Amino acid sequence: MAETMFERLGDFAKVSHIVSAFYDNVLESPVLAPYFDGIDMKKQIDHQTKFFSALMGGPASYTDEELVRKHARLNITEAAFAELAVVLRETLEDCGLEDSDIGSILAEITNRKRFVVTKP
Repeated sequence: MAETMFERLGDFAKVSHIVSAFYDNVLESPVLAPYFDGIDMKKQIDHQTKFFSALMGGPASYTDEELVRKHARLNITEAAFAELAVVLRETLEDCGLEDSDIGSILAEITNRKRFVVTKP
């Protein structure tokens, strides 16, 4: 059986490092930072480590319904989603992921756009 991206990366610690770097960059973005005002970032990073692990073939799982429920009240715009994709790509590149893995992660995120963007 083929090795998953999660297995190639090693473990939750490596994914957590990537997610932490991602949120460091998110909080530097004037477009994205306001979405995280008042958010417990330690809890957010833990949650997103599990989510990204699932995207990479790891042992966690999330449903589309959960994504809708968690993002419905945030009024996420198309522009914010586009900014998130740019920040994510840059973070993944900075963390040394292979181009094919970056493409796979971005495709998974883009496939879920309709569940998180609620404003044009």
